[in-house]
Amino acid sequence: MNFDFRLRVFHTVAKRLNFTKAADALFITQPAITKHIRELEAQLKTKVFDRNGTKIKLTRAGELLLARTEQIFEIYRALEFEINALNNENSGTLRIGASTTVAQYVLPSLLAGFHNRFPEIELSLVIKNTDQIQLALTEKQIDMGIIEGRSRDPKIHYDPFLKDEIVLVTNARSPIAKNGTITLAQLAGIPVILREPGSGTLEVIAYALKEQGISLSDLNKQMELAGTESIKGYIQNAPCAGFLSIHSIIDELSHNQCRVIDIDNFSIERTFHFATLQGQQDGLAELFMNFARHYKK
Repeated sequence: MNFDFRLRVFHTVAKRLNFTKAADALFITQPAITKHIRELEAQLKTKVFDRNGTKIKLTRAGELLLARTEQIFEIYRALEFEINALNNENSGTLRIGASTTVAQYVLPSLLAGFHNRFPEIELSLVIKNTDQIQLALTEKQIDMGIIEGRSRDPKIHYDPFLKDEIVLVTNARSPIAKNGTITLAQLAGIPVILREPGSGTLEVIAYALKEQGISLSDLNKQMELAGTESIKGYIQNAPCAGFLSIHSIIDELSHNQCRVIDIDNFSIERTFHFATLQGQQDGLAELFMNFARHYKK
């Protein structure tokens, strides 16, 4: 195997710090992962991982290699995108489906930028929750999706797109805002507004709480509302809180209309993913994904 593939193996291990998970992600065996890492270390004449039993961590050389590897991969992606865009005349219709948070707070400027760059491509956008977007994709009602949940369908291929954090938010005038920081135990005493079943945001929240031994039923749920804007509007007028994407409250934070309540030793992070059907290549979808990865507002 060439050096590029060894870098790919290293990058996958470095991001997961687990040889077994890296082997699963790359569809090769764990002994093959170990072999490629050893060959890479021999080639570089330095260790990139410290091993302590079943645990591994990056060495200082490994941290440097990870940073440089990500820069190399970014150059490769940019080069591929620019060459493809130069050589191909792109036209047609691209049907995109997006879950509500992505559609409202991430996509507008991205879609405008894509249209300015490729005006001959007609875009359409369907906004639904994560479960509905995945169903629309498998039924071929859309060409690609951008989703926010943890659920996975074996007929769908998922590519990471954008990092996000879900935070607990209340209005700036609420007595809850005075606390600033709370514990997980105190969370149960705060009235909260939650998203509707089928929401990718709700799924991610439930998973993060479950890892702490807390279920959604343990929360003091005041109401379920479909959509981030509904939750934002509600908490502006009631002494309660809601879990919202940090992308959705940038304006409210800048205008001092809401407060983020930190929870000790607890955070909810997620990744928005591109979703396409397994085994099916769509040139326009690939073009859009490459553009999105390099887009700067």
